[in-house]
Amino acid sequence: MTPANNGVPGESGSGQSRFDILYEDNHLLGIVKPVNIPVQEDATGDKDLLTLLKEDVKERYAKPGNVFMGLVHRLDRPVGGAMIFAKTSKAASRLSESVRTHAFHKVYLTVVHGQPPKTQGRLVDTLLKDPKSNTVSIVRRGTPGGKEAILDYTVIGSAEGYSLLKIDLLTGRSHQIRVQLSGIGCPLYGDQKYGAAVNRPGQQIALWSALTRFPHPVTKEDVELISLPPGAYPWNLWTPTIQKQAIR
Repeated sequence: MTPANNGVPGESGSGQSRFDILYEDNHLLGIVKPVNIPVQEDATGDKDLLTLLKEDVKERYAKPGNVFMGLVHRLDRPVGGAMIFAKTSKAASRLSESVRTHAFHKVYLTVVHGQPPKTQGRLVDTLLKDPKSNTVSIVRRGTPGGKEAILDYTVIGSAEGYSLLKIDLLTGRSHQIRVQLSGIGCPLYGDQKYGAAVNRPGQQIALWSALTRFPHPVTKEDVELISLPPGAYPWNLWTPTIQKQAIR
């Protein structure tokens, strides 16, 4: 089920949201996360998405008091695309359980330098995060603090020295896609942290949350959020039709 973004079942808000809403009802809020906004408060002190969404809901529905907004999954600050939030604690708890039981499915699109050795493949690595530098590295299996990271990739097409990949994320580790693809010699376009040698400062990272699918925490019906990348370079090397077909 892919609900339209026009109308809010069970609610009667009169205001216009400042966000691109993919889905909303009494329990959930699905939006297109803008790039370069932190999902939650970080060391920069910049306004974070959770705070902005609470303000947005409070204004649109003239809600008194505090607004609940539950964070279920994360996207790196420079990454945009489909993202779901819980509007009640019960929904947050049930969605978190879906994540734990792998009933929560996420598909990404990304543009990388070069081309992976196979048109389809699975990457399995052990990742270790350094909180001080906020960087992640691939380490030997069994390294203390290391966590297993698994993703499947499919090459959709190649052009001008870049490849468009579909990524099925099987684990949700910090910076996982960026680190694992850099590890096979295919750093993401625009990634300054894990591809500084081949990217120019100021380039926007080409990583997008294109599809999020999960069982509704109350109705149990499948909810599917779809968001295609912006039409800027290098995304425009492939048509929106190709991109949409890739994630199905």
